[in-house]
Amino acid sequence: MRQAIQLAGGYDPLLHEARTLFFAQGSDLPGGLIDPLIARSWERCRRFGLSESSLETPCEGIDRLALKTEQERHRTLLTLSRPVMEHVYEQIRESGSMVILADASGLLLETVGDPDFVSRADRVMLAAGASWDENLRGTNAIGTALAEEQPIAVLGAEHFMENNSFLTCCASPIFGPDGRLLGVLDISGDYRTQQRHTLGLARLSSAMIEKRLFETAHAQHILVCFHGQPEYLDSPQEGMAAVTPDGQIQALNAQGCRILGIRPVDALRRDFSLVFENSLAQLIDRLRHHPQGHQPLRIGQQVLCLQLRGQLPALNHGGRVIDAAPTTSAPRRSDGGRKADAPLTLDTLNTGDPRLQLAIDRARKMLGRDIPILIQGESGAGKEIFAKAFHNSGPRAEQPFVALNCASIPETLIESELFGYQGGAFTGARKEGAPGKIQQAHGGTLFLDEIGDMPLNLQARLLRVLQERCVTPLGSTRAIQVDISLVCATHRKLREEVARGGFREDLYYRLAGMSVTLPALRERNDIDNLVDKITARETAQRGAPARFSPSALVLLRNYPWPGNIRQLFNVIRVAVALLDDDESLITEAHLPEEFFETPAACPLPPCDSGAPGLAAMPVAGPAIGPATDEAAATTATSLDEIGRQAAQRALAAAGGNVSLAARQLGISRNTLYRKLGRM
Repeated sequence: MRQAIQLAGGYDPLLHEARTLFFAQGSDLPGGLIDPLIARSWERCRRFGLSESSLETPCEGIDRLALKTEQERHRTLLTLSRPVMEHVYEQIRESGSMVILADASGLLLETVGDPDFVSRADRVMLAAGASWDENLRGTNAIGTALAEEQPIAVLGAEHFMENNSFLTCCASPIFGPDGRLLGVLDISGDYRTQQRHTLGLARLSSAMIEKRLFETAHAQHILVCFHGQPEYLDSPQEGMAAVTPDGQIQALNAQGCRILGIRPVDALRRDFSLVFENSLAQLIDRLRHHPQGHQPLRIGQQVLCLQLRGQLPALNHGGRVIDAAPTTSAPRRSDGGRKADAPLTLDTLNTGDPRLQLAIDRARKMLGRDIPILIQGESGAGKEIFAKAFHNSGPRAEQPFVALNCASIPETLIESELFGYQGGAFTGARKEGAPGKIQQAHGGTLFLDEIGDMPLNLQARLLRVLQERCVTPLGSTRAIQVDISLVCATHRKLREEVARGGFREDLYYRLAGMSVTLPALRERNDIDNLVDKITARETAQRGAPARFSPSALVLLRNYPWPGNIRQLFNVIRVAVALLDDDESLITEAHLPEEFFETPAACPLPPCDSGAPGLAAMPVAGPAIGPATDEAAATTATSLDEIGRQAAQRALAAAGGNVSLAARQLGISRNTLYRKLGRM
């Protein structure tokens, strides 16, 4: 325990005595001179062979490309930490300080701080891209907090190296939802401006980040939040349990373990009632009728206030949990696919359109064969869905499906993402290196989306991989054998790209061993089946199915769908969300405003001719295409006007009573308001 500390440049006799004994005389430190955490760190630094008086910078930071690679690897941590860092900085602005986020190896990922102090910090490499691992920089808050896995303040001369003694640093580790150490948040400044509450601020900030990480990792679950005092709910001090609709606990945060006095292993995969001594259905039923939104509950010898957040479930008439609210994304499998009861296959994609059926039949013949597939079609036409269905339909279905969008990653990062890198490939690279997408897909399928946007220099490397079935990571001379099924997709006309020199001709012919073109949605005649299928999926968890009215279906058939299937998914999802609990019929009132605009406002994308022989192939059966401008405008306007006039007549007949008018029309109050144009 510190008995005297160095504040505002004051002299600390105990710290001076400790440094004299340890560094000048090489003696062990007696207890009571300095914090035991600092003493242990000094001992480790001595074993590392570090010199306290060295004025040389231990090592330079990694280059910009390597830093961006590491930032991409820690994207979730960075995304969730940035708002917290900005908030902390606002509290300490103009105090000669900075806020730092580092990963679990001590690599600084991002910093924000006062310019005058940042310039001083740069001289000791306290900047993004530098490593502050304890075995490189000696005792420091970032490296020592990681080594000890607990919060720590390192003040002035407590730093092992003398050239860091102008700093005062307070750091707190950040643990992931699974308890794994992810990084550390640090507040550093001039030792003369040390504030006594800085360590507490760092601890609170890391707890906020851990809370965000837990909520993000378990966004598809019911979150049961609890604390002994209701005012602490929705704070970093609350306990959180992630629970499935059937009452199985999937995760319990560190605060929850402390509050309940149990270990994580005592709760994981156990029924909610065994840990909380009440059934999940009982808690949900109580909370639905509790005006304050939280419910006191006796658990053992303590009374806790509980609150539900996240994917709130529904109950049947018997009070039992039947399912959770629909989530925007299904939980990821470790192989990069999506967990689902029934995997997506080529068969499930078939909804009756002849052109899509042709693409499915051609792709099915390639299953199990060592022939690359090239999928062409407009943006939003379902190319990635088709690639996943192809993977799930073949003999590699149980192996990884790894996707890389060549258009969404900066050109400087694609090479390391695709081919990986060896440890030591560049300054500051991880010792173990990092496998690329090609290695990750070994045994399974590699899906390269928007392959037409891949830089020319990488096209040559990819061609070599396909020819030799080997990949050589950056910085390595050793080729690694890989076994992958390659599926590529693009909205570009690759033959035109080849003609203008934007795409290698030899790679094009290598990729287009089998080329299929997905029709645009406006060209398909199976829209009714598609709508039924998507609607059934989106309403499966409501407890009551929904359907589109005939007039709404007319609008869906006649709409030009510039965003293709992706847009259709979103339109249906929004329409279902607009339904009231007692509604099951989706009408034109639930559709977006652009459906009632003239088609001129929705220009059609150019048709991508795609593979030879497919573009000009006639469509069997009566294709339902977009209506003419005049007809579509007349239909949309008349349907909208008819609905509004009917609502106005019903409201007038009911004497202005909205509830009565809605009952007479057989619709909800919200739907009536929409028809009247009041929402």
